[in-house]
Order: sequence, then structure tokens, then C-alpha cells
Amino acid sequence: MKIVCLDLEGVLVPEIWINVAKRTGIEELRRTTRDEPDYNKLMRRRIEILKEHSLTLSDIQAVIASMGPMEGAKAFLDELRSLTQVIILSDTFVEFAKPLMARLDWPTIWCNSLEVKDGMIARHKLRQEEGKFHAVQALKALNFSTFAAGDSYNDLKMILEADEGCLFRAPKTIIESYPHLVLTTTYGELMDRIKEFLTS
Repeated sequence: MKIVCLDLEGVLVPEIWINVAKRTGIEELRRTTRDEPDYNKLMRRRIEILKEHSLTLSDIQAVIASMGPMEGAKAFLDELRSLTQVIILSDTFVEFAKPLMARLDWPTIWCNSLEVKDGMIARHKLRQEEGKFHAVQALKALNFSTFAAGDSYNDLKMILEADEGCLFRAPKTIIESYPHLVLTTTYGELMDRIKEFLTS
């Protein structure tokens, strides 16, 4: 049996933190996993910035509520789910993901959670270190043939562990560092790669 694993931000929905940066004017919050390979370091700094500016979880959720899927993402995901099972593997958080999942008709997502105190994000809690990689590894152990796609540093181990996979709209730094990985830039190209995997 075959299964597809997709990253969320940058693949199906815009980057949450970039939208928060736009809304708040805090430029440092534009930094994402496309820029920083160390996710824990990235999140610790984000939480420090939120504290410095007294931004609450509700403030972040208000930004997310105004977001929707990327153009073409919903139709792409609807078609893909009609062809095979799909799991979204994301380093985002349950507290962030819910409104986005509603706009995508509730696909399965495996992600992380936040510890919140007095409305402020106190710390992030990873379900598992390198959770995307281990999820693909576990699916393979269950005899699923896996395809994975993502755009950031934290997607690379997932893509490399999968039976097949590709980058999607990845930044130049990743493309240059991993020239052997197939790059797709449109949902049509990504769907073609997946259909080849499903029929092989």
C-alpha cells in the first residue's frame, strides 16, 4: 500500500510566522525553517520575541484565522486524497493548525503542541525529535511505500528516508545543497511525480 506525506507550511498553506511578522512588523519573525536548520533554536528565539513584545497565543491565532490555503492547494489536496492516503507531517502545533485544517476539509495531520501559561506561549513541545523522519520510518516499517514532499531544512530527512520524494518550491540554498533531489514548483508537477509513484 502506498501513502503520501506532505509538509504543511510552504506546501499547502503560507508560512504562519511570516504572516505574523507582516501583521506585527517584527522582521525577525520572518525567519523560518527555510533559513534555520535547528528547529529548537528557531522556536526558542520565536518564543523570546513573543515575550519581548507581549504577544499572546490568541494574537498568533488571530493571524492564522485570517489565512487560507495557498492558491490551488485545496484542489490539489482534494484530488490527491481521492487517489491515495495522505498524512500531513508538520512541525507546527495543534494550537495553530486547527483553523487551517478546517479550510482543507480536515486532512490527517501529525504535529506538535505548545505549553501555554497565562495566555503566553511558554515553550514548544515536540511530539518527537525529528518527528517527520520517524513518521516516515514507522510507516515503512508498517509496509507502506512512502512518498514525501516539503520545502525546508526540516523536511530533508523525511524526503531522503521516503521511498520516493521531492522538494516543492524550496529556496535556493536547499536546492544548491541537495542538487540530486527533484524540484517541483507547481501543484501540477508535484501531482505528476506522485502519480508516477502511485502507478510504479
